[in-house]
Amino acid sequence: MSELVDNLADLTSQKDRDALERALVSTICDLLAPLSAAIYRGVGERNNQRWLTCARFGRGDLVPITDTAWASLDTLPRLTDFPQRVQAMETQQVVEQAGPPFCTVFPLDRNPDAPGVLVIASELALSPESRRLVVGVLRLYRNFQSLLDYGERDTLTELLNRKTFDGAFLKATIEQSKVSSAEQGERRHESIGSSYWLAMIDIDHFKRVNDTYGHLIGDEVLLLLARLMRACFRFHDQLYRFGGEEFVVLMRCNGEAEAALALERLRTSTASHLFPQVGHITISIGFSEVRPGDTPSGAFERADRAVYHAKEHGRNQVCSHAALIAQGKLTEQAANVGDVELF
Repeated sequence: MSELVDNLADLTSQKDRDALERALVSTICDLLAPLSAAIYRGVGERNNQRWLTCARFGRGDLVPITDTAWASLDTLPRLTDFPQRVQAMETQQVVEQAGPPFCTVFPLDRNPDAPGVLVIASELALSPESRRLVVGVLRLYRNFQSLLDYGERDTLTELLNRKTFDGAFLKATIEQSKVSSAEQGERRHESIGSSYWLAMIDIDHFKRVNDTYGHLIGDEVLLLLARLMRACFRFHDQLYRFGGEEFVVLMRCNGEAEAALALERLRTSTASHLFPQVGHITISIGFSEVRPGDTPSGAFERADRAVYHAKEHGRNQVCSHAALIAQGKLTEQAANVGDVELF
């Protein structure tokens, strides 16, 4: 009993989703000693969904194994390769596969963007007591996950909120620094491979929408824009609402052209979408590459200047800060020591 309490205490001490999932598979392994325990999530577009390994812990492993969040979809196994996982995900029922090894698949959650399953491989079929124990642990996991969602997500759009941005941005700058160091070691002067990009999205004339149609209709516009964002970006792109009509995207792309293409896709999808009662709306977007050692305020200032330029020059367009600098339409500004940090 003390082992169970210790494991549950460790599970509920986690502060982010990735750590929570790693703690879950570790807890299952400690309690049941199976061959392995793993969390898989279905990611990608509906006609090309793949299994992403979020955390897998097997005998002999010192730490859980995970797929990188930026893994190419083509390198991941297809959903149809594992029908038992699909069945558990769709029916929300436990599915067993005879062995050895025996495989028991538990539905993890109903995340619409990346539904998941917990897969336990064992030498013998799980006993009814073991199954009940796993179900109980999963109930606790889901409850705690709901608390994390409540603190991390915007209540209206269910996008990530501003509070969660700091950690993600720190990881991005660390990654950028690693890439930069590797390139310098190879004596390269141009950016090679993927890098992080920060985009700010602002709804054009949103105050007019609220004043004309009321705040309930304004909220519906925000909600529908969030859905368009989910449809336009990839499963690993991080989408935020910072309040009002301000949205932010933190994504990893192979250069400025790829980032601009993704953002242009959102702009055109928004402009062509028919919003109930309001009709058509447009958005202005500014974006900038995240630099090694960047601060949130520095990256936001660059993206914000690009958004401002878009709004001052016709709206309904995507502007790159670097491109505007190169064209002489903006000048590079040095960071002011006395500036107030956003975070």
